[in-house]
Amino acid sequence: MQAQLSQLEQLKTMTTVVADTGDIEAIAKFSPMDATTNPSLLLKAAAIPAYQNLLTEAVNWAKSQTKDKAIEVSLAADKLSVLIGLEILAIVPGRISTEVDARLSFDKEASMVKARQLIAMYQEAGIGKERILIKMASTWEGIQAAKQLEQEGIQCNLTLLFSFAQAKACAEAQVYLISPFVGRILDWHKKDTGRDSYLAAEDPGVISVTEIYNYYKQHNYNTVVMGASFRNIDEVIALAGCDRLTISPPLMSELSENYQQITQQLMPATNIQEKPASLTEAQFRWEMNQDAMATEKLAEGIRNFATDQCKLESQLSQLF
Repeated sequence: MQAQLSQLEQLKTMTTVVADTGDIEAIAKFSPMDATTNPSLLLKAAAIPAYQNLLTEAVNWAKSQTKDKAIEVSLAADKLSVLIGLEILAIVPGRISTEVDARLSFDKEASMVKARQLIAMYQEAGIGKERILIKMASTWEGIQAAKQLEQEGIQCNLTLLFSFAQAKACAEAQVYLISPFVGRILDWHKKDTGRDSYLAAEDPGVISVTEIYNYYKQHNYNTVVMGASFRNIDEVIALAGCDRLTISPPLMSELSENYQQITQQLMPATNIQEKPASLTEAQFRWEMNQDAMATEKLAEGIRNFATDQCKLESQLSQLF
């Protein structure tokens, strides 16, 4: 017998659903709790006709802040990310994740400065930091920047997370949330093995997130696990019960049109174990070195986000 609720509505009873898009119309359609953006999504959003006034507003604001052309463009890009974030916050009841420039992924101090600047921009617009997550890559430097920011009351979303070492370091740094990338892990394994497909139960991305979730719950870490970067709805359904899942509009649409019953897969732990000793920087770097998939996908992700950040800045520079 079919369920009365769509799979998306069923999923919302088990997991907090987050929109993986900067498209306001898509967010309004699917009513997620939170939303998350990144440079690639912002670049797409910048091409939406309804957002053109935001590009102009960002450029005019940047001009009022400095006369240095390079700084103007960087400020305009930051302002645009905040303006789009404000549009999204008018729709979602929860939080928006706004990303620090990927080119700062290996610079702890500069990442913290940029994070504080973004928070200040939101606060100037009347949005408290409790509705913002600062997004940074899960490099050692990014994790340590997040550790400091969390102590200042600025909560973070550590993204481009592909390995257990990254997950452990994030939990130990007491970051608010991590975004392990399910689909990109699958992409790497398909290319590496030559296989065309994996069943959800044997999907390497699904297995990775499940292991991280169980480890966090068994050791009573408070860091939220938010599965991200899905390639199909089977991956999403296989992680039903995860703290949060950030899902693209096409997959949310597919889930909303399917009424087959889904079952919660991830459950909180019943027996809590003592937390292990924290990873040192040397241990973290060694474990990452030994994980070819995580090393390659982290580097690729940072490069791609940096490329899209540059494209966005180039587009904005033409408006000056």
